[in-house]
Amino acid sequence: MTRMVSFGVLLGLVIVFGLLSLRVMQGFLLPLLLAAMLVVIFGPLHRWLRDRFQLPEWAAAGVTTLFVLLIVLVPLALLVARAGGDAVAMVRSEEGVRLDPKVLDGLVTSVNETVGLHLTAEDVNAELKKLAEDLIGPIAKRAPVALGKILIGLIVMTVSLFYFLADGRRMLEAVTRLVPLDVRYQWQLLQEFEEVSRAVVSSTLLAAIVQAILAGFGFYVAGLGNVFLLTLLTFFGALVPFVGAAAVWGTASLYLLFFVKDTWAAAGLALWGVSVVSTIDNIIKPIVLHGQSKLHPLLALLSVLGGVGALGPIGIFVGPIAVAFLQAALTMLQVELDSLADEARVAGGGGGKNR
Repeated sequence: MTRMVSFGVLLGLVIVFGLLSLRVMQGFLLPLLLAAMLVVIFGPLHRWLRDRFQLPEWAAAGVTTLFVLLIVLVPLALLVARAGGDAVAMVRSEEGVRLDPKVLDGLVTSVNETVGLHLTAEDVNAELKKLAEDLIGPIAKRAPVALGKILIGLIVMTVSLFYFLADGRRMLEAVTRLVPLDVRYQWQLLQEFEEVSRAVVSSTLLAAIVQAILAGFGFYVAGLGNVFLLTLLTFFGALVPFVGAAAVWGTASLYLLFFVKDTWAAAGLALWGVSVVSTIDNIIKPIVLHGQSKLHPLLALLSVLGGVGALGPIGIFVGPIAVAFLQAALTMLQVELDSLADEARVAGGGGGKNR
């Protein structure tokens, strides 16, 4: 009785402090998940360095982490800096963010005749300037906080990547001892995590890169300026389902239609965006997810979209992993049920013989 009470108290403590720890670590779940996915992707490189050059675990982990920083974070920072330079140059140009009054004249005249107002191009520019200030002001105020969170997240991801590589084996052994589940099932779930993580990262990046390239081609053909900036914005937009590349090429199409008054260019860009740029995302992701994991293409697509709808951006990764884990768990359950049925059948047959 006393031992049962002690066990109940320990279980309660585990639940309470587990929930408290989850609350504390909630802000770092995405960096930790990204670090785990990077371990899956670059784990073979870490093992090759360790075995090929007879390096200690920590040394091979340090070299691998440095390699990831050089080929992932540095190029990304350079691309963002280039796009930021284009944006600053556009804002500091002689036109600034003002719309050309000559372009606005016809549109303003049509609106005045339809609604009965007496607007001028200068009035529209003044309202746009005020609207931009109202929108950009709060964003500019929150920018330092957002940049600080991003920097902290990158530091946590980098440090976690190093320790996952250096101490991953001991961490897995500790988890294996603590989790009350057959070891073979634990390794099966780990294998599912590796397969789905690799598939999610590769499918998301490949789809975003293809969409950005196709959209950039459309921007160039339509005669828009700052093609590099628009292409990079399309890449980042494509990483977020529901927002996607349409937020960029759609805005560009409206600009061509209402302000540049190039109907053919606007219609062509919109048609290209709908039929090619945004459609290719729904083709690439399911194919890659199905090819690198056991998820059906339809289930793969729904897991990504549903994950984002339920959990936000982190759902891009969590959704497919959760569905893959459920699929693996159902398979394990079926194996256990079959095993129990076989044992019951054998026991029933043995009992009949004894009788």
